[in-house]
Amino acid sequence: MSQHKITVTVNGEATTHEVDARTLLVHYIRENLDLTGTHIGCDTTSCGACTVLVDGQAIKSCTMFAVQADGRNVETIEGMAAGGDLHPLQEGFWEKHGLQCGYCTPGMILSAKHLLDKNPNPTEDEIRAGISGNLCRCTGYNKIVEAVLYAAEKLREEATA
Repeated sequence: MSQHKITVTVNGEATTHEVDARTLLVHYIRENLDLTGTHIGCDTTSCGACTVLVDGQAIKSCTMFAVQADGRNVETIEGMAAGGDLHPLQEGFWEKHGLQCGYCTPGMILSAKHLLDKNPNPTEDEIRAGISGNLCRCTGYNKIVEAVLYAAEKLREEATA
């Protein structure tokens, strides 16, 4: 097996490890970094449970090799809360009951963050399109959309305060 030394900044902290060239980013995050909030769902890019942000872009970490993340910035669900305070998206999912079993939630929140970073005032249809790569079997999506709308409003308020 071919080993490669990689350095990836995850949630603001540089990490360096030797990894096999075939190691998927999702496995690197979960097994090497012990950050288990990134979930493994389908292994075929269908569900979005493994979604993380790489250099600000939402990607399904089951489709990216860890070596491809060398020198890049990765954000996982564990990096969302600042100083123990929930990110407005996390708060929105709590306040608007945007989760039930919670399995899709980390990937859903990171996809929503990617959307809100690009579009701070999305419509309901834009939110549905923005999270369309993530499957949820429990909620029917309405509460998730309400949670993202809640977060968008809160983030806009914070930006003007």
